[in-house]
Amino acid sequence: PDVVCLVDNCYGEFVATSEPTAVGADLIAGSLIKNPGGTIVPCGGYVAGRPEWVEAAACRLTAPGIGSHGGATLEHNRLLYQGLFLAPQMVGEALKGGLLVAEVFSRLGYAVNPMPGWPRHDVIQAIQLGSPARLIQVCRVLQQHSPVGSYLDPVPGEQPGYDSELMMAGGTFIDGSTSELSADGPLRPPYTLFCQGGTHWTHWAIALEALLPTLHA
Repeated sequence: PDVVCLVDNCYGEFVATSEPTAVGADLIAGSLIKNPGGTIVPCGGYVAGRPEWVEAAACRLTAPGIGSHGGATLEHNRLLYQGLFLAPQMVGEALKGGLLVAEVFSRLGYAVNPMPGWPRHDVIQAIQLGSPARLIQVCRVLQQHSPVGSYLDPVPGEQPGYDSELMMAGGTFIDGSTSELSADGPLRPPYTLFCQGGTHWTHWAIALEALLPTLHA
């Protein structure tokens, strides 16, 4: 009875018909530049759940006695609410994009997770590419088909929290947004790429159409 259940809900919001708090979680937390921001919120995060734990988190963020009664929103309220309104639609598009990626790569013989038709609990689609060259190539083509920074040529680099170099593609309007089309993966066996986001599933279709002829060239 004294255990508090906290769930990191990043990438999971609006994927299922209920959230972790509906099945016993005391507190959930996530990022507003992921699912619940609807691809337009520029920064921030959220906590939700039992009122006493939400307030405890707010007191930790600000100060005891201030809690959730103070704190800057930096004139972002309209974007926060509009992003939340758009979020279910954007998550739906990301899920459709993930299904397309899973179907295409599984037919090509790559291991994917989740498999096409499997239940999904978040918007992330993993592809086991099997070689560093393929992982780098996929990221470069995805970057070329991004709306921002399409001229950039991403290269592997070190990232805090990883013991190997990381390859990323993320030509997004919001810096660091993974609600928009993006992908990343560590340069270590089995060279798994994690794909997520997309404001429309056809963005993935366009990128895949350009990618596939180059994959085994």
